[in-house]
Amino acid sequence: MSSATPARGAATATRAPQPKKPFYRSFGFQITVALIAGLLLGLLARQLGDDAEGNPNGLAATLSTIGSGYVTLLRTAVVPLIFLAIVASITQLRNVTNAARLAGQTLLWFGITALIAVTIGIVLGVTIQPGARVDAGELAEGAPSSVGSWWAFLTGLIPQNFLGLTVSTSVDPETGVASSNVGYNVLQIIVISVAIGIAALKLGKRADAFVSFTESALKVVQRVLWWIIRIAPLGTLGLIGSAVVTYGWEKLTTLLWFAVAIYVGLALVLFVVYPVLLRTHGLSIRQYFSGVWPAVQLAFVSRSSIGTLPLTQRVTERNLGVPREYASFAVPFGATTKMDGCAAIYPAIAAIFVAQFFGLELTFVQYLLIVIVSVVGSAATAGTTGATVMLTLTLSTLGLPLEGVGLLLAIDPILDMGRTAVNVAGQALVPTIVAKREGILDRDLYDAERSGDPFADDSADDRADEVEAPAARA
Repeated sequence: MSSATPARGAATATRAPQPKKPFYRSFGFQITVALIAGLLLGLLARQLGDDAEGNPNGLAATLSTIGSGYVTLLRTAVVPLIFLAIVASITQLRNVTNAARLAGQTLLWFGITALIAVTIGIVLGVTIQPGARVDAGELAEGAPSSVGSWWAFLTGLIPQNFLGLTVSTSVDPETGVASSNVGYNVLQIIVISVAIGIAALKLGKRADAFVSFTESALKVVQRVLWWIIRIAPLGTLGLIGSAVVTYGWEKLTTLLWFAVAIYVGLALVLFVVYPVLLRTHGLSIRQYFSGVWPAVQLAFVSRSSIGTLPLTQRVTERNLGVPREYASFAVPFGATTKMDGCAAIYPAIAAIFVAQFFGLELTFVQYLLIVIVSVVGSAATAGTTGATVMLTLTLSTLGLPLEGVGLLLAIDPILDMGRTAVNVAGQALVPTIVAKREGILDRDLYDAERSGDPFADDSADDRADEVEAPAARA
């Protein structure tokens, strides 16, 4: 891939092995304990109910604050991470001999896995028929809060400002108080980052100072993200506890078969399709899951591919052995466009559900359109609540009632956990497969024994920096 790749592999080979930590210090173990504790605390808070004034009890409010606060921390760090990672990765292309081929292979495998996932979704929707198993009187139709369209996707690529920031204002109809929220459009950030990265690449040595600054800034941001992700068990406890308090599990009853179809599809992709692809490429299934599992766990509770991006990129590089120069491009790109859960399985089954609920018969052409929308249009979900936008885009393309989206909102958060976990697993899988096919995968890292901590070698990196600094001054 580059002149830097062998050096990276050599550094890995000569690095002293990390001492094995006690199991209770394992990141995965801590996340699992937090999941269980959050579930139990959520059930307790739900049992306590609201206070006399109808406000959430203290435990419920605490869980909600912890969970939302952690997601806010993650989202705050996403913008500088994406910008710096993409700019830095593009400027590294001068050391890469097959950059165009890597990008093409990445897009190809995004499409292949999306095609498999949407096909599974269609088969399950037709076989299980979730829309025909629901009593129409048990569900209320409703208009979606956001609607996806091809035109909105294309116009959304044009940056509105340098940081891709957006501001939305809403007015409370009862009090008349206006409130504004600042968000960001991930696709616009990617467009801006790519443009700046290419410009720096074209300038050559004249941009060396900028390139050095970008690489240093990226390391600083990654260290801050490391601190945030280290407290993920605390955030997990709050997120899962708050989800139980807010939604409970009884809402699954009216849409049980729909939920079953979704989770069966997600399980087939995660535990059948992905392992088959790994085995086909001569990679250990066990090593893949042990490497990617910290990110999958965080994605399940945070329900945000973008929020999980820092951890996804780290485990892809350090656990799965994908070179940083490639991973820093492929993983952020995948976090916005590679969504087998939200953009393939879910819209396929949901569109079939809506058609069955309203008594509409889908034609072969409409099934084909579901496939095309899922494979080509997943980028329309970037930076948004992906599944809702993708579903409305699918329904509008098929000519199905958009009111059908409102039927499914009651259990959407419960489904979104599984969807996001599969999204993140796929975002790490494709770079791993492409790196293996191109002969740039670090097999020593991929096959190494897992410590359960994706940051285990940070201390070694710090020691290396401390050694290099005096040498440089000398």
